Amino acid sequence: MKGAFLVNPNDIRLLEQEVPEPKYGEIRIKLNQIGICGSDVHLFLGHRKLDKATIIGHEGVGIIDKIGEGVEGRNIGEKVVIEPNFPCFKCKHCMSGHGNICINKRILGINEAGCFAEYVVIPANFGWEIPSEISDADAVTIEPTAVAYHALMTSKAKPGDTIAILGSGAIGLLLTHLALRLGYKVFVTEINQEKLNKAVEMGAIPAVATGNLEEQSQVLEKIWLENDVCAVFECAGSPFTASLATDAAPRGSEIVLVGLSEKNATFRPLKIAREGITIVPSIIYDHPFDFKRVIQLIASKIIQPSMIISSYEPLSNISAALERAAQGNESKIVITV
Repeated sequence: MKGAFLVNPNDIRLLEQEVPEPKYGEIRIKLNQIGICGSDVHLFLGHRKLDKATIIGHEGVGIIDKIGEGVEGRNIGEKVVIEPNFPCFKCKHCMSGHGNICINKRILGINEAGCFAEYVVIPANFGWEIPSEISDADAVTIEPTAVAYHALMTSKAKPGDTIAILGSGAIGLLLTHLALRLGYKVFVTEINQEKLNKAVEMGAIPAVATGNLEEQSQVLEKIWLENDVCAVFECAGSPFTASLATDAAPRGSEIVLVGLSEKNATFRPLKIAREGITIVPSIIYDHPFDFKRVIQLIASKIIQPSMIISSYEPLSNISAALERAAQGNESKIVITV
């Protein structure tokens, strides 16, 4: 089979290798669509290092091609979406219901062969059957939608409340779409005009601020305070926006950290403590609940996450697709096999 191995930063190669065989409790997926995630772009650019050349990618959709021993209730030809983070279910975090921060977590495209390939092998319980009424386009966006859903459910904000979202990349747009469809009022802040326009087209309200940290903070703090924003979701994943969120958050609100910046941000402890602001982390999703609920929301036609897809590219053009994704102008590029 062909697999896209990230050999070095900016060096991804489509190489031939043997088709993987499913072991006990595993299924093999013949992939047909894979979404490019921001984390794939960071790996491609060398912002995060892998221990060895690895097939990256984790937002995969395909059909079950082969079933390993010990797997029951699955069928050849069944359409599935992949949940790509596999907790160990044995560590103290898993045992306390926090598998999303499992210390032994197996991750497709990081420490296991990923989805930018013709086939991938996964534990059977992490291949979710897709109902016939869900299109491949919606299916391939289920994984990032689960990230957005988990973030929204992590917050204490409820339908009818007003929230603010910093950053309208794929996760920010999905969070915007999800929140609006579930009855929240949403303010969005985004420097890319096309992405901001997309969020506004969904029904979000733009909150535009320019200048340095202090100047932007003053503008957003006024808008958020006047509109009773109770939760601020940082989705841009930059130290500037994380600092901006903590600086401008209204009294008594929450800050939900969804972005994955590895660089230091700043905040004023006095403001956080004196104004009763809560900082809440949100990382990936809870197994099995979040994927199940997102699939139900799509099947019920409440949400349509495929609206974030901006273009398609064949697997043979994976390098060019990653380069284009790195420019930051596309909301979601999907690779076809």
